[in-house]
Amino acid sequence: MKTTATVSLAVALSLFLLTCGSGHEADENYYLISANIQVPYWKTAGAGFIDAARDMKVRSQFTGPDSYDPKAEQQALQEAVQKKATGILISVTDPALLKADIDNAIAAGIPVITIDSDAPESKRLFFIGTDNYQAGRIGGQRLAKELKGKGSVAVFTIPEMANMTERLRGYRDALEPTPGIKISRIIDIKGDPRIAFDTATQIVGNDKKEKIDAFVCLEALSGKEVATVISNNNVKGKTIMAMDTDPDTLDWINKGVVSATITQKPYTMSHFGITLLDALYHHKPGKLDSDWARDSLSPMPAFVDTGSALVDKSNVDAFIAANKSVTGAR
Repeated sequence: MKTTATVSLAVALSLFLLTCGSGHEADENYYLISANIQVPYWKTAGAGFIDAARDMKVRSQFTGPDSYDPKAEQQALQEAVQKKATGILISVTDPALLKADIDNAIAAGIPVITIDSDAPESKRLFFIGTDNYQAGRIGGQRLAKELKGKGSVAVFTIPEMANMTERLRGYRDALEPTPGIKISRIIDIKGDPRIAFDTATQIVGNDKKEKIDAFVCLEALSGKEVATVISNNNVKGKTIMAMDTDPDTLDWINKGVVSATITQKPYTMSHFGITLLDALYHHKPGKLDSDWARDSLSPMPAFVDTGSALVDKSNVDAFIAANKSVTGAR
């Protein structure tokens, strides 16, 4: 997949260059759809989307529920199709639920690109986002060092989301050489940070019966909740691996409560995504519903990896400054 992604990214960039200087039409209207759109991660993605739309002088709509609500996200997608969106970027909360609606958008001639979380069985054109398996491997390798090869781990996730499934697979593979580290609990937080807080509180309270040495958070919501519980209870010697770079998570790294987090590039995903949607509008392929992933002469990528990296105390200040540069401008 890496080779495909690398070659396809060059194709994608060529599409981008084709649009430079091309005129835009007054009725162009692009959508970015997700859930939890008020959390810092999606505010950053929204900023990238809006910045690119402004530069291209096209209309943009950033929409979706303020909480983890796949049904509400489905409704937002259906409304975008009904309003004849020029193109749609969507982060998929529930691939099975949204598959038919994505396919309906493609059938209606509306290009759909998934970002952040994929729906690979749908007819979406391609995926822009993190190589989530690699992100999990990065986290797993750091976790093994933190635990010195031995310990019990609790994982906080949302199992139906494809990106988190891949992250967990990356963690498991990275931990395979250290059989002394066991994943003993997997907690479905259902997109609700209160579940993460309450479960972490329960785990800390039962430490003598069920000793957990590390907490792995595969999404952005739970890391700061677990860190709050650990700090409030003055618990020492626990490792917390977080996900994403919202301000609270970075602050907990500075305080030494969170060991590290894995950063993604939501601004890049949405900024580059709308650019490619615009390219597809002005340079339409013959068909939208072709099996591009298996077509060796495809004009489109199968996957665009926007990158990930580890953030810990050694580089957290740079990420705090970068976050302020995005949020402070708005």
